Amino acid sequence: MTGLYVTVPVACFRKGQAREYFETETLPPPSTCYGFLLSLCGETDRRRHIGARVTAAIRGDPEISTVVRTLWRQKSRQKGKSQPGDNARPDFQQLLTNLELIVWLDSTGEASPPPEGTLEARVRSALDPAHRASVRRFGGLSLGESTHLVNEVHITPSTGGEADDPPSGGWRVFLESAGGTMSLPIWVDHVGSRGTVHVTGQLETGSSTPPDRERMPTVRPPD
Repeated sequence: MTGLYVTVPVACFRKGQAREYFETETLPPPSTCYGFLLSLCGETDRRRHIGARVTAAIRGDPEISTVVRTLWRQKSRQKGKSQPGDNARPDFQQLLTNLELIVWLDSTGEASPPPEGTLEARVRSALDPAHRASVRRFGGLSLGESTHLVNEVHITPSTGGEADDPPSGGWRVFLESAGGTMSLPIWVDHVGSRGTVHVTGQLETGSSTPPDRERMPTVRPPD
């Protein structure tokens, strides 16, 4: 298992059913964490590492702000994205600030990893000073929206990293639970929502050490 300590100054993890008022989840869903890890490795095919287990833990309660911003939707095909009208309108959005996260990754369930190796191996290579120059990626590293850039990312000491220990207390981790009260996506259909897959779970008090891998959500597309 690999744990990545991640700090993000500003982020929003939009709830799937939010429309006029963009509410945010408490922490990044497994699908968002998975996309973040693929971006870190420079991978553009999200099917390359199906079967990996991914989840996030958050420390404390980040402050929530509400802002008004221009949000884009493809309501009218006759008007371009940059044209005013139905496609662009001001709406409210919640933002989380000063996030401390640990993104947990376990690749033992990957059925057929590519020649480059499992996602876990590729993440470790991407953060290794001796190999990071070989990673081909583009754009800034973000968590969620492309403008929500990551400030810091490193492997936790409990999973073989050499950086300082993250704070040990105040962590809550999302784990699968049949009686859970949260439903978060593990696979997102970006054209409509029919193919989006959710997992039921809950936030549980944890620490900066690895959680139970058997209860971590597994990345999988719809059947």
